[in-house]
Amino acid sequence: MGITLLRAADHRRMPWKNGGGETTEIAVFPPHAGLSDFDWRISMAKVASDGPFSIFPEIDRTLCILDGNGLGLSIEGQGCIHLNTPSAPLSFPADIPVHARLTDGPITDLNVMTRRGRFTHTVRRVDVEHPMTMPVRGTPAVILCHHGAIRLDDETQAAQLASLDCLLIDNAVEKPLRLSGPGRIFVIEIFQGP
Repeated sequence: MGITLLRAADHRRMPWKNGGGETTEIAVFPPHAGLSDFDWRISMAKVASDGPFSIFPEIDRTLCILDGNGLGLSIEGQGCIHLNTPSAPLSFPADIPVHARLTDGPITDLNVMTRRGRFTHTVRRVDVEHPMTMPVRGTPAVILCHHGAIRLDDETQAAQLASLDCLLIDNAVEKPLRLSGPGRIFVIEIFQGP
Protein backbone atom coordinates (compact mmCIF):
# COMPACT_ATOMS: atom_id res chain seq x y z
CA MET A 1 0.00 0.00 0.00
CA GLY A 2 1.41 3.38 -0.97
CA ILE A 3 0.50 6.60 0.81
CA THR A 4 0.96 10.07 -0.70
CA LEU A 5 0.41 13.26 1.28
CA LEU A 6 -1.31 15.99 -0.77
CA ARG A 7 -0.90 19.36 0.95
CA ALA A 8 -3.59 22.00 0.46
CA ALA A 9 -1.02 24.52 -0.80
CA ASP A 10 -0.11 22.16 -3.67
CA HIS A 11 -3.64 21.54 -5.01
CA ARG A 12 -3.93 22.76 -8.63
CA ARG A 13 -6.27 25.67 -9.42
CA MET A 14 -7.92 25.88 -12.83
CA PRO A 15 -11.06 27.30 -14.54
CA TRP A 16 -14.34 25.40 -14.48
CA LYS A 17 -15.11 23.49 -17.65
CA ASN A 18 -17.89 26.00 -18.46
CA GLY A 19 -15.70 28.98 -17.48
CA GLY A 20 -18.10 30.06 -14.72
CA GLY A 21 -15.64 29.89 -11.84
CA GLU A 22 -12.51 28.25 -10.46
CA THR A 23 -11.94 24.67 -9.33
CA THR A 24 -9.17 23.34 -7.12
CA GLU A 25 -8.06 19.92 -8.31
CA ILE A 26 -6.94 17.59 -5.51
CA ALA A 27 -6.30 14.40 -7.49
CA VAL A 28 -7.03 13.04 -10.96
CA PHE A 29 -6.53 9.78 -12.85
CA PRO A 30 -4.85 9.19 -15.21
CA PRO A 31 -2.26 11.66 -13.86
CA HIS A 32 -2.37 15.00 -15.71
CA ALA A 33 -5.70 14.14 -17.39
CA GLY A 34 -7.79 17.08 -18.53
CA LEU A 35 -11.45 17.86 -17.87
CA SER A 36 -12.64 15.73 -20.79
CA ASP A 37 -10.52 12.56 -20.45
CA PHE A 38 -10.21 11.71 -16.74
CA ASP A 39 -11.38 8.38 -15.30
CA TRP A 40 -11.79 9.88 -11.83
CA ARG A 41 -11.31 13.33 -10.35
CA ILE A 42 -11.55 14.89 -6.88
CA SER A 43 -11.81 18.66 -6.59
CA MET A 44 -13.19 21.59 -4.63
CA ALA A 45 -14.90 24.66 -6.05
CA LYS A 46 -15.99 28.04 -4.74
CA VAL A 47 -19.47 28.87 -6.03
CA ALA A 48 -20.02 32.63 -5.81
CA SER A 49 -23.08 33.07 -8.04
CA ASP A 50 -26.12 31.21 -9.31
CA GLY A 51 -25.71 29.30 -12.54
CA PRO A 52 -25.48 25.99 -14.41
CA PHE A 53 -23.10 23.18 -13.54
CA SER A 54 -20.63 22.02 -16.19
CA ILE A 55 -21.75 18.98 -18.19
CA PHE A 56 -19.46 15.93 -18.06
CA PRO A 57 -20.59 13.15 -20.47
CA GLU A 58 -20.60 9.61 -19.00
CA ILE A 59 -19.56 10.85 -15.54
CA ASP A 60 -21.19 10.24 -12.15
CA ARG A 61 -20.75 12.92 -9.50
CA THR A 62 -21.05 13.27 -5.72
CA LEU A 63 -21.28 16.75 -4.17
CA CYS A 64 -20.77 17.85 -0.54
CA ILE A 65 -20.91 21.36 0.91
CA LEU A 66 -17.72 22.18 2.84
CA ASP A 67 -18.39 25.81 3.81
CA GLY A 68 -21.12 28.43 3.43
CA ASN A 69 -24.88 28.54 3.85
CA GLY A 70 -25.73 26.01 1.17
CA LEU A 71 -27.39 25.99 -2.21
CA GLY A 72 -30.38 24.59 -4.03
CA LEU A 73 -29.75 22.28 -6.97
CA SER A 74 -32.34 21.95 -9.71
CA ILE A 75 -31.47 18.56 -11.21
CA GLU A 76 -33.26 17.48 -14.38
CA GLY A 77 -35.69 14.72 -13.50
CA GLN A 78 -35.18 15.08 -9.73
CA GLY A 79 -36.58 18.52 -8.91
CA CYS A 80 -34.87 20.89 -6.46
CA ILE A 81 -32.66 19.56 -3.66
CA HIS A 82 -31.23 21.79 -0.93
CA LEU A 83 -27.69 21.06 0.30
CA ASN A 84 -25.83 22.57 3.26
CA THR A 85 -22.88 21.53 5.41
CA PRO A 86 -24.82 18.95 7.49
CA SER A 87 -26.36 17.35 4.37
CA ALA A 88 -25.35 13.85 3.34
CA PRO A 89 -23.21 13.63 0.19
CA LEU A 90 -25.46 13.89 -2.87
CA SER A 91 -24.82 11.66 -5.91
CA PHE A 92 -26.23 12.39 -9.37
CA PRO A 93 -25.25 12.07 -13.04
CA ALA A 94 -22.89 14.80 -14.24
CA ASP A 95 -24.22 14.63 -17.80
CA ILE A 96 -27.70 16.04 -17.15
CA PRO A 97 -28.62 19.73 -16.73
CA VAL A 98 -28.14 21.02 -13.17
CA HIS A 99 -28.67 24.62 -12.04
CA ALA A 100 -27.39 25.95 -8.71
CA ARG A 101 -29.00 28.74 -6.66
CA LEU A 102 -27.08 29.99 -3.62
CA THR A 103 -28.99 30.18 -0.34
CA ASP A 104 -27.12 33.11 1.24
CA GLY A 105 -23.65 33.92 -0.06
CA PRO A 106 -20.83 31.85 -1.59
CA ILE A 107 -20.16 28.21 -0.76
CA THR A 108 -17.25 25.82 -1.18
CA ASP A 109 -18.04 22.30 -2.35
CA LEU A 110 -16.26 18.97 -2.60
CA ASN A 111 -16.80 17.26 -5.93
CA VAL A 112 -15.98 13.60 -6.69
CA MET A 113 -16.43 12.30 -10.24
CA THR A 114 -15.90 8.87 -11.83
CA ARG A 115 -16.30 7.67 -15.41
CA ARG A 116 -19.38 5.51 -15.68
CA GLY A 117 -18.63 1.91 -16.65
CA ARG A 118 -14.98 2.13 -15.56
CA PHE A 119 -15.08 3.32 -11.94
CA THR A 120 -17.55 3.90 -9.12
CA HIS A 121 -17.09 5.80 -5.85
CA THR A 122 -18.44 6.40 -2.37
CA VAL A 123 -18.09 9.49 -0.18
CA ARG A 124 -18.71 9.66 3.57
CA ARG A 125 -18.20 12.33 6.22
CA VAL A 126 -16.63 11.24 9.53
CA ASP A 127 -16.25 13.35 12.68
CA VAL A 128 -13.15 12.30 14.62
CA GLU A 129 -13.74 13.26 18.25
CA HIS A 130 -11.79 10.46 19.95
CA PRO A 131 -9.08 8.05 18.74
CA MET A 132 -10.70 5.46 16.49
CA THR A 133 -9.96 2.74 13.96
CA MET A 134 -11.65 2.87 10.58
CA PRO A 135 -11.45 0.40 7.69
CA VAL A 136 -10.71 2.02 4.34
CA ARG A 137 -11.25 0.36 0.98
CA GLY A 138 -10.83 1.49 -2.59
CA THR A 139 -8.21 1.58 -5.30
CA PRO A 140 -7.45 4.30 -4.35
CA ALA A 141 -8.94 5.93 -1.27
CA VAL A 142 -8.55 9.61 -0.42
CA ILE A 143 -8.90 11.12 3.06
CA LEU A 144 -9.65 14.86 3.02
CA CYS A 145 -9.25 16.78 6.29
CA HIS A 146 -12.17 19.21 6.21
CA HIS A 147 -11.15 21.00 9.42
CA GLY A 148 -9.16 20.41 12.58
CA ALA A 149 -5.95 18.40 12.80
CA ILE A 150 -6.08 14.70 12.02
CA ARG A 151 -3.37 12.11 12.61
CA LEU A 152 -3.64 8.87 10.62
CA ASP A 153 -1.44 5.82 10.91
CA ASP A 154 -1.27 2.15 10.04
CA GLU A 155 1.35 -0.41 11.03
CA THR A 156 4.13 1.24 9.03
CA GLN A 157 3.35 4.90 8.25
CA ALA A 158 1.83 7.99 9.83
CA ALA A 159 0.65 11.36 8.55
CA GLN A 160 -0.63 14.58 10.09
CA LEU A 161 -3.32 16.43 8.13
CA ALA A 162 -4.30 20.07 8.57
CA SER A 163 -7.37 21.71 7.02
CA LEU A 164 -7.84 20.69 3.34
CA ASP A 165 -4.76 18.42 3.30
CA CYS A 166 -5.39 14.96 1.83
CA LEU A 167 -3.96 11.49 2.05
CA LEU A 168 -4.02 9.39 -1.15
CA ILE A 169 -3.90 5.66 -0.38
CA ASP A 170 -3.25 3.30 -3.30
CA ASN A 171 -4.93 -0.11 -3.08
CA ALA A 172 -6.40 0.45 0.37
CA VAL A 173 -8.57 -2.74 0.18
CA GLU A 174 -9.90 -3.15 3.72
CA LYS A 175 -6.94 -1.30 5.24
CA PRO A 176 -7.56 -0.35 8.89
CA LEU A 177 -6.39 3.15 9.77
CA ARG A 178 -6.05 4.63 13.24
CA LEU A 179 -7.27 8.21 13.47
CA SER A 180 -7.09 10.86 16.15
CA GLY A 181 -8.32 14.44 16.06
CA PRO A 182 -10.31 16.37 16.79
CA GLY A 183 -11.53 17.21 13.32
CA ARG A 184 -13.72 16.20 10.40
CA ILE A 185 -12.71 14.14 7.39
CA PHE A 186 -14.27 13.04 4.13
CA VAL A 187 -13.45 9.49 3.08
CA ILE A 188 -13.53 8.96 -0.69
CA GLU A 189 -13.26 5.38 -1.96
CA ILE A 190 -12.86 4.65 -5.68
CA PHE A 191 -13.48 1.22 -7.19
CA GLN A 192 -12.70 -0.21 -10.62
CA GLY A 193 -15.58 -1.61 -12.61
CA PRO A 194 -19.21 -0.64 -13.12
